[in-house]
Order: sequence, then C-alpha cells, then structure tokens
Amino acid sequence: MALCDLYNVKGEKIGEIEIKDEVFNVEVKPHLIHEVVRMQLASRRRGTASTKTRGEVKGSGRKLYRQKGTGRSRQGSITSPLQVGGGKVFGPHPRDYSYKVPKKIRRYALKSALTVTFRESNMKVIDRLELESISTKNFYNIVKTLGLTKPLFVIESKDEKIEKSARNIPYTKVLRVEGLNVYDVIRHEQLVFTLGALRKTEEVLG
Repeated sequence: MALCDLYNVKGEKIGEIEIKDEVFNVEVKPHLIHEVVRMQLASRRRGTASTKTRGEVKGSGRKLYRQKGTGRSRQGSITSPLQVGGGKVFGPHPRDYSYKVPKKIRRYALKSALTVTFRESNMKVIDRLELESISTKNFYNIVKTLGLTKPLFVIESKDEKIEKSARNIPYTKVLRVEGLNVYDVIRHEQLVFTLGALRKTEEVLG
C-alpha cells in the first residue's frame, strides 16, 4: 500500500495514512478515460436542436406561378427548401445523444483518473471538513488555507452546509462519494478527500 499525507483544514500535516493500490496505483489506461469522458459529455447534451421540414413550414401550397412561359425555373410551393424561408433538408431534429459503456470500464477509468491525480501529487486527504453554518466566506478561507486553485472536494455523505457554501466559489466543486466521476476528477487541478470519503471510495472501488 502507498502512503499519503493527512492534513487538517488549517493545512497542517497531522500524520500519514495508507491507501489501497488497487484504487490509487493501477495501470493507467488513457483510452478508457477518454471513452468514459466522451460518454459523460454526450449524456449531458440536450439534443433539442430542431428544424422544420417543408411539410412543417407555414405557407400556401399554391403553385407560385405557371409552369411555362415565364423564363424562370419550375417552382411548386413556397415551402420548398429552394425558397427563402422554406423547409430545411436533412436538418437536425430532437434526439438523445447518450450511450453507455460497460460498468467495468467506467470503474477502471475512474481508478486510472485517481491514480494519475495521486501520482502527480494533486491529491490531498483531510481528516474532516465541517462548517457551523452555510458560509461561502468560511469555505473559501479553507480553500485558500489549503493552497488550492481549482479543487474538487469529495465528502462522505450529504452535507448541506458544505455543498451550499461551495456553490458560488469559482472553479470549486463538492461531490459525494457516489457522485465521483472521471470527468470532474480530470477537469479539476486538485482532488481533496475527507478521510471518511477516501475509505468509502476504497470500499466501493477496491
């Protein structure tokens, strides 16, 4: 097992802990990270882009002018795609972009992302994270004290005080263990676990 420093919210090192190699020290497979991130971003797409076909555009079905003798090209309807304001050919329509990758791949990709973060010394573990009340200022002071710039905090369970206090701080996010995902791990510069969240993550992924 690898060793990781344990800090308090004042940024003071208070000891060392062991972390599981099967979660934080696996063979990194970038192609799996890429595949899972693509899946996550595709699932976030709203897919609401839509255009009207010639059958949906409002307009008369009357022939614009007679077939012959005008010197112009033949036209049958003002809703034709050839007319300004007419329907669109092969335009986008509402669709679902989401797809799934196997659970084993998702789990291994997350382990790979956690391994990269740990090896690059961008992971911190703190003994606890508590606030007496909802306070953006107090939470921001913790972020500054720990020397973080774009952190992702992982907490063990629902904590409204922590989650709401972090909402308005730029580039800062708080997730519960069950919400930990590859995209957020690689998007943030630092990953901060509470000790309880770390053990729960090891239990889930180990």
